[in-house]
Amino acid sequence: MVEQNSSGSAADPASAASAEAASAASPQMGFAPAVVTAALLVIGNEILSGRTKDKNIGHIARVMTEIGIDLKEVRVVADEEAAIVDALNELRSRYTYVFTTGGIGPTHDDITADSVAQAFGVPLEVHPRAVELLQARIGELNEARMRMARVPRGAALVENRVSAAPGFWIDNVIVMAGVPSIMQAMLDAVVPRLRTGVRLIAETVRADLREGDIGSELAAIAKDYPDVMIGSYPFMDEVRGPNTDVVLRARDPEKLAAAKTEVERMIARVQAALAQRPAPAGPAARRPGGST
Repeated sequence: MVEQNSSGSAADPASAASAEAASAASPQMGFAPAVVTAALLVIGNEILSGRTKDKNIGHIARVMTEIGIDLKEVRVVADEEAAIVDALNELRSRYTYVFTTGGIGPTHDDITADSVAQAFGVPLEVHPRAVELLQARIGELNEARMRMARVPRGAALVENRVSAAPGFWIDNVIVMAGVPSIMQAMLDAVVPRLRTGVRLIAETVRADLREGDIGSELAAIAKDYPDVMIGSYPFMDEVRGPNTDVVLRARDPEKLAAAKTEVERMIARVQAALAQRPAPAGPAARRPGGST
């Protein structure tokens, strides 16, 4: 886990990330590939009420995986300043980056900028460049639209090529819109500036067994290969019935290959052992929809 020091200057988040990268890459009792972590804070009553279905979590998770950042945690909080501040302060002290989505629009309940400023203990100010961008897109700005030009002191703007209203980046916190198309544009703008780690490699082995047939055996392999993340994912095969995919993830391709070979051998042994057993009689032989 990479700890982030929030006392650094917020004026240049890209420089802060570069400094952290240099520190993380320094050998300490032997070199190990840097692991870059992230959390996502989803902000909005509409998400918690079910009125709006979140489409951002999956996109951010996929992008983080592709570029070599481990998304470790996702939280959803209401449009309440205290809840946002508490969650943000906890997450930014724990992870390399914290992304937020939602709550930076023109209405009274868009309080993300206010809350981020409160979390960092800095005033909220109208950013001249944000005003220029909004005026170029919209024209004359009323009081409501001027809210979208406010950022915490020292924050850098995050480009929004869709609707011009920018997000912002302060220290290790990156604040983005909740509208999926706008969020994706903002994420595209910041990705080239993010520090990334060694990417996880994934392999999938189809077991043709139920999850419960291999649970104990998988646990033993996982213990033998602590650097490989091993998960089992049950699914329903239309022909064979309950089935399982075993997914292995690691940063070291050799360790991943060794663990995959061990899983394949284990599956073959279990399949052979089960084939020797007499088939159970009655409906218990195959419980439709079961996963164990």
